[in-house]
This record gives sequence, C-alpha cells and structure tokens, in this order.
Amino acid sequence: MIATVFFYMFAVFLLGSALLVITVRNPVHAVLFLILAFFNAAGLFLIAGAEFLAMNLIIVYVGAVMVLFLFIVMTLDVDFAELRAGMAEYLPVGLFVGLVLVVELIMVFSAWALAPEAMKLRMAPMPKDVTNTEALGRVIYTDYVLYFQLAGVILLVAMIGAIVLSLHHRKDVRRQNIADQVSRRRNEQVALVDVEPGQGLES
Repeated sequence: MIATVFFYMFAVFLLGSALLVITVRNPVHAVLFLILAFFNAAGLFLIAGAEFLAMNLIIVYVGAVMVLFLFIVMTLDVDFAELRAGMAEYLPVGLFVGLVLVVELIMVFSAWALAPEAMKLRMAPMPKDVTNTEALGRVIYTDYVLYFQLAGVILLVAMIGAIVLSLHHRKDVRRQNIADQVSRRRNEQVALVDVEPGQGLES
C-alpha cells in the first residue's frame, strides 16, 4: 500500500516537472525542473528495485550533466530573445516533424502487445547470488552490446556537433599555424653574421 502511494506520488511529480521543463520561459527554471524530474525518476527506479539505475541517475545526470547545463546557462550571456526571433520561420518544419513523430508513436503503440511471459517475469523472485548491477551488466554487455556501442557512437557524434556549433573564431586574435611552424627552415629564422674583430653590429 505504501509503495503504491509513493509510486503515484513520484509519477505525478515526474510528469508535472517534465511538462514544466518544456513550457516555462526561463531556461534556468527549465533546468531546475529537469533536475526535479530526474529525482522523481530515481524514486521510481528505487521502487522497482533498480537501485543502481537510481543512484546512476542522481550522481551522473543530476550531479554532473544538469549542474553543467545550469552553470552554462547562468554564466553565458545568451540572448534568448534573438534565438526566439527566428522561431516563426522554422515553425512549419517543426510542426511537420512533430506530426511525423506523433504518427510514428501511434503506429508503435497500436502494434504493441504485452508478451505472455511478461507477468511471470515480473512476479519472478530475483536471484540472491546476483546483484542488480551485475544483472544489468550481463544484459547490456551480452544481449545488447551492439545497441550499447551504437548509443555511445551517437552520443559522441552529438558531442562533436555541439562543439562545432558553439565554436566561434575571432578574427582579432593571433593564432598559431602549426604547419608553418613545423615546415620552417633554419635560414628563414636564423641569420648568421660574420663580425670582424673590432667592429660591431649595425642595428
């Protein structure tokens, strides 16, 4: 009974905070609501018996990723009014993409069916000699190792894309040209002068 009450409480707060993430105008508030959503999702993981996923969600996502997002949003002088200025121009494309995603989700959920063994697996007791972390590692690195590696590659590409999009070159800054430094010769940088005794160098 208590577990059911906590489940619905965490679920309601999770849905509410997730909705506020995409509806609030202040980006700092959006990040804070996203942190709240992660905490409630961690509570649901604890109820389901996946304590490793709950701690991973709090330590990695809340403790590192979301705090980093909040730090970037609060420290960078981002002109959000300028970013929203071109929203009307891309609104038709965004609506089309959103409509396609909705249609795909409807097709997926209409063809989805509960496996007959699902209820038996859900009610089956957990083996005592296998921890939650070990069981998760066996599944990920044996049955779904290809999908795990593909997810890592996608995250790597997304990280490189974010770096490329946020990289700005300033023209008023002197930069090194590694190719010119490596290919230069001694006679281009060093001048040997034969100075006669009793004579000095001319400036």
